[in-house]
Amino acid sequence: MVLLAILFLITAILYSSVGFGGGSTYLALLLIWGIPYFIFPVIALSCNIIVVSGNCFNYIRAGNLNLKLLIPYLVGSIPLAYIGGSLPIEKKLFEILLFLVLATAGTLLLFNFKSYNDRKEIYQKIPVPISIIIGGVLGFISGIVGIGGGIFLSPILFLIRAGKPKHIVTTASLFILINSASGLIGQLTKNTLLLEAQNYWYLLVVVLIGGLIGNYLNLKIFSNRILALITAILVIFVACRIGVKILLY
Repeated sequence: MVLLAILFLITAILYSSVGFGGGSTYLALLLIWGIPYFIFPVIALSCNIIVVSGNCFNYIRAGNLNLKLLIPYLVGSIPLAYIGGSLPIEKKLFEILLFLVLATAGTLLLFNFKSYNDRKEIYQKIPVPISIIIGGVLGFISGIVGIGGGIFLSPILFLIRAGKPKHIVTTASLFILINSASGLIGQLTKNTLLLEAQNYWYLLVVVLIGGLIGNYLNLKIFSNRILALITAILVIFVACRIGVKILLY
């Protein structure tokens, strides 16, 4: 379990440095370690909330919150995340869909990361109905997957040049926070889940530490271009991990 905690720490550092929670990787690690499947969502969503809460606080304090960018995506995502979570989907189909979405977004972002610059880039104003639709689609997918959804939203916002990189990662972090909180509330309505999950409290502590470290790296060290590059690499890594799983199983 010490190694699991170390891997959770590393995951939190990497994901929080680009404004994500790390839910998808937490789920993979829990699966590898043979943790009871039915408590996966409670642990992963709790870790998401802890990691991105620090991100959100620091981003807002730094003046990076853009409510006009954020709100339309939340309007679409919140109800459809609930609907998506209530619908069954065949596991193999889900894995293929997730792989295709992440691989495409990550690859396109990787080839375009050099163009992102706060002072020189011209950003597009996305129509509110389009933003609501995007949020709804991502919320629906996130509901099915059981993660926060920021790993989908951030690459899309970068690709459509919806705002400055710092605004995008702030939007993605708040998107993750709110969707994760909603999902966790739903999970905790199930009897005994909280009692079972509390045995893994130490994972919450290590992701808190990792989230603080990663957020410091984001705000103090990384440039906007590096931020976009890390996002691309991270998304491609997750896609490759899912692709390998599809091929091997």
